[in-house]
Amino acid sequence: MKRLIKIVLRLLGLMLVADRLRYHLMKWGNRKSNRAFQKEYPDVVLPPDYLMYESFRIDYSRYYLNGRKTAEWLINLVKPYLAEPSLDILDWGCGPARIIRHMPDLLPGESGFSGSDYNKKSISWCKSYLKGIRFETNDLAPPLNFDDSSFDLVYGISIFTHLSEEAHKLWLNELFRVLRPKGVLFLTLHGQIFVSKLDKRETQLFDQGNLVTRGQVKEGHRTFIAFHPESFIQKWAEKFEVLNHTPGQVISGQAEQDVWIFRKP
Repeated sequence: MKRLIKIVLRLLGLMLVADRLRYHLMKWGNRKSNRAFQKEYPDVVLPPDYLMYESFRIDYSRYYLNGRKTAEWLINLVKPYLAEPSLDILDWGCGPARIIRHMPDLLPGESGFSGSDYNKKSISWCKSYLKGIRFETNDLAPPLNFDDSSFDLVYGISIFTHLSEEAHKLWLNELFRVLRPKGVLFLTLHGQIFVSKLDKRETQLFDQGNLVTRGQVKEGHRTFIAFHPESFIQKWAEKFEVLNHTPGQVISGQAEQDVWIFRKP
């Protein structure tokens, strides 16, 4: 029934309206826990609620504390592939900096940190409140405002999951451009574990190795969704060396995204 409702809303062009309603319901439902977080961590600067929701959810603790845990998790996964003690790092699709804001504390020294996003309001907030990190605005299509071979590590957490197939091609080429030789690209994608969420037609396309997208909304928005067969990824990212692929699992009832780690030759 939930899937059918979403299909109808998408066909009627009402997904954004429904998503805005979901935002208000979540804000109301999390109001007590969010107040408790603010009381316990009064010095933590938080983005406006809707900016947080657009990129994650309105849960202050999960945004801040789990954001740090995610940053630690990411660093531990890529560390075996990056020999340099000082790194230049880009959070591609950083939103309101849930992850990149923690990187300077976790990687002290001479490392450099940057974030880029197409949401101008998120980047404006980041520039105003988070220091020591370079933030840049990009459009929905490339290019990024960075020189060739600028970064040792680029990561995109659930970014390609909201882009069309054409955007997949354009952005992968752009990330290849800004990475240094031997640089590492870290992505999370909707893999095999998400097939249960697809309808019969979508499942057939997925099983044939095709990227599956659900549109009828603005590309890049959280309600625009893409699903990634492994065979599609292997062909799409053929310019890169695959260092690691960890298929997603269901944890505490939630499907986790696949992790892919690539290296630029």
